[in-house]
Amino acid sequence: MTKPRLTLYLAAPRGFCAGVDRAIKIVEMALQKWGAPVYVRHEIVHNKFVVDGLRAKGAVFVEELDECPDDRPVIFSAHGVPKSVPASAAAREMIYVDATCPLVSKVHVEAQRHADAGLQMIMIGHKGHPETVGTMGQLPEGEVLLVETVEDVATVQVRDPEKLAFVTQTTLSVDDTKDIIAALEARFPAIVGPHKEDICYATTNRQEAVKAVAPKSDALLVVGAPNSSNSRRLVEVASRAGCNYAQLVQRATEIDWRALEGISSIAVTAGASAPEILVNEVIDAFREHYDVTVELVETAVENVEFKVPRVLRVPA
Repeated sequence: MTKPRLTLYLAAPRGFCAGVDRAIKIVEMALQKWGAPVYVRHEIVHNKFVVDGLRAKGAVFVEELDECPDDRPVIFSAHGVPKSVPASAAAREMIYVDATCPLVSKVHVEAQRHADAGLQMIMIGHKGHPETVGTMGQLPEGEVLLVETVEDVATVQVRDPEKLAFVTQTTLSVDDTKDIIAALEARFPAIVGPHKEDICYATTNRQEAVKAVAPKSDALLVVGAPNSSNSRRLVEVASRAGCNYAQLVQRATEIDWRALEGISSIAVTAGASAPEILVNEVIDAFREHYDVTVELVETAVENVEFKVPRVLRVPA
């Protein structure tokens, strides 16, 4: 029986960003330098396949610092941590390596700078997300107020509307954030924004690539984890850009073939913490069901690279 034909639009950029690449490298280099076990506070990046791979090499993932022994190195995840965490590690004289993405660290520095200038912060982000917790934890309680939606802006209670600044989580939807910023500026005309927007280049690039492939595809799959903010935003962006069926899958085994019956085109992308091996796995699964023609749709070229911390570049 001949397989039905399928055009598979492969979005680019997709998958690992420079911050994720660096964070994974940090864990691998720490294991090489100090041997196993090396402790990691929270998932280093939001991807089960990546976390399981590092666990197999000797990384131990914990939720809190008090689960780590004093005599083994600990790594903080790419999403960033509140200031209290490295302070506790230093007080216990632990070896610690901060794998916070430099673009998240930039937001932390920004928040501190605004606070030093006497401004109260408003953060646009998702409640409970590790990055939001980390950024809000840079300043004392009450100094950072969280808004998640345009509706939240109408009810947020500030200390002084003339002394405000805002920052954003780096992995948000560019379009949603635009609306929230507009609402903040309308309600608080004096509010100070970042010099350069906080949403990172990789998030923006992946969303633009999805906007390019979504309108011409019968369906779109995002390879990524359910707890990955940037992956979930890609599904939303695809739906808004006119794709009738957009779904998040962690692996090829999660593809709902019945829902895809009758399609002649599909787009595939991956969140910033999803490795390319999982994208290839999805493409191979489609080749089993269809006569596939792959078309690359590239909207930007990325060549960003971040250095690993110096402690890992010097011998033990």
